[in-house]
Amino acid sequence: MRFTKKVTALLVGAAMCAGLAACGGSRGGQSSDGTSGAFAKGDTIGISMPTKSEERWNKDGNNLKAKLEKAGYKVILSFADDKPAQQNADIENMVNNNAKLVVVASKDGTAVGPAVEKAHDAGAKVIAYDRLIMNTKAVDYYATFQLEQVGVLEATYLIEKLGLKDGAKGPFNIELFTGSPDDNNAKYFFKGAWDLLQPYFESGVLVSPSNHGQGVTKDFKVDDWQSISVQSWKTEQAQKDMESILDSTYAHGERLDAVLSPYDGITQGVINAIESKRPDMKPGTDSWPYITGQDAMEISVANISKDKQGETVFKDVNKLADAVYDMIIEIAEGKDVSGINGKFNNNNIDVPSKLLDPQSITKDNLSDLVKAEYITQERFDELTK
Repeated sequence: MRFTKKVTALLVGAAMCAGLAACGGSRGGQSSDGTSGAFAKGDTIGISMPTKSEERWNKDGNNLKAKLEKAGYKVILSFADDKPAQQNADIENMVNNNAKLVVVASKDGTAVGPAVEKAHDAGAKVIAYDRLIMNTKAVDYYATFQLEQVGVLEATYLIEKLGLKDGAKGPFNIELFTGSPDDNNAKYFFKGAWDLLQPYFESGVLVSPSNHGQGVTKDFKVDDWQSISVQSWKTEQAQKDMESILDSTYAHGERLDAVLSPYDGITQGVINAIESKRPDMKPGTDSWPYITGQDAMEISVANISKDKQGETVFKDVNKLADAVYDMIIEIAEGKDVSGINGKFNNNNIDVPSKLLDPQSITKDNLSDLVKAEYITQERFDELTK
């Protein structure tokens, strides 16, 4: 999920950009170098994840590793500890171990370029996993979720809860956060939300009274998103930023109606700050703001059940692992890669992309996470007691 200002997404889903469906399968099974890259069972596949410190990357990496090993492939799974240099070294190690294909969820989509180019030069295929690899031809496919749709779901939740479509005039106080400035996906998440929220800023129904990020007004642009970003998506940084907002703008009982948070870890930081600085705000009452999130982390399951968090966007990483697994098997067997339904431009090439649909999760459908086998019933019951 790494960022470069020149990034342009082409033909993203119906809720994102018009015409995505027309992209379907235009690149077929041919990678960027025009070869199928077939290889055999028993060969090595590399999986490079950005960090072990976040719940979802452990699930992503281990889910895919288990499926590939069951299918008869050797797998090298590495976690980069949030360090681009470490990720590059991990990928080079995979190349040295004759990996035929490398799956990369990049810590920094630009910094990882040289490593994947070495992999490509050695004959390996490269799949960008959830985060696009930038500024290189050495990426064959990209698998992720409908990125702008994540923001659409978050903004839609806030619009519905605040009654904006029903004509509520407010003004409502809202604070906004975006993801890490080095994450390519963060801009798209924000764009999906801002496209829906900006008209309400234009009309004055929504206002952001703090000076967070030098101020979010009706004239705020999508390309300004880094000014309200949270480095590395860290809970601690989000808490520090939110505490500053509360101290400067909401220290005397002022009402906070909503917080646009793009990720559950950031949401937890926001919640921590509110509980610390405004103990008069009580979850489950009108004094508590509507707060969004993403990734359906266990902490968000607990927070939603306790009315501390209103919504999270569920990206079923089991389905993403399944989708990438299917891509790998098709590549290994020399077949056309199926399910390509979009392209993303990485400033060098249009990367054939497989885009999955996210789902909005609230207290009303929280148990869908159990139905999706994303979390066990036992663990769900523990978190929601």
